[in-house]
Amino acid sequence: MAGQNQRETDEELGEDSTPGVLYVVSTPIGNLEDITLRALRLLKEVQIIAAEDTRHTQKLLNHYQIFTTLTSYHDFNKEHKTPLLLQRLREGKDVALVSDAGTPVISDPGYFLITQCVLRGIKVVPLPGASAVLAALAASGLPSDRFLFEGFLPRRRAARLKKLEALKAELCTLIIFESPHRVGKTLVDIKAVMEGRRVVLARELTKKFEEIIRGTVDELIECVETRALKGEMTLLVGGATGGC
Repeated sequence: MAGQNQRETDEELGEDSTPGVLYVVSTPIGNLEDITLRALRLLKEVQIIAAEDTRHTQKLLNHYQIFTTLTSYHDFNKEHKTPLLLQRLREGKDVALVSDAGTPVISDPGYFLITQCVLRGIKVVPLPGASAVLAALAASGLPSDRFLFEGFLPRRRAARLKKLEALKAELCTLIIFESPHRVGKTLVDIKAVMEGRRVVLARELTKKFEEIIRGTVDELIECVETRALKGEMTLLVGGATGGC
């Protein structure tokens, strides 16, 4: 009798009774081989892939001959796209969330969609993988037992200096994302606030021109001034003590 009642309840609820799963899928930060077998399988099995930039993600899908439906999802369309993705999930469709590189939500879109899924009891499953933060830390030579990831610092110098002052007393290794055209200014500000620290600049990680530059703030400032450094950059700064 209990089984019959359950079947009747399921029929009344319709297909929406069993929602799909939102998979948060890490993708390569450069080298396309840096993707897990599980990620490849799920990207093929889900009904929809929500990507930060569909043109960028399409290159990855083409490389691995994945033909799953692709839709855009980023900070500028999240208010419009989130209800649509939630509806697909309620219909029982599985969705994979990916960013251009690395793990979604880590200085990338996805937080809003994930929080909405959590509020509605929709299952969210993470697929770990490539991360510029962890890759840079592992090869930096700076203490890795504790670290603080700050993402991108403020663009305006006054705000950037204020943020660095707030971080000055941190004992752990600091990890910052930076753009090539602003890294020199950021290093100058780090010198002004945290002179004497060990600094590491990791750029183009896992790509052809991967480079990890280690030294003092002054040495890295000189390097940036004398070379036209390009590519994705991760900046690491030794802590107030121990990492100095």
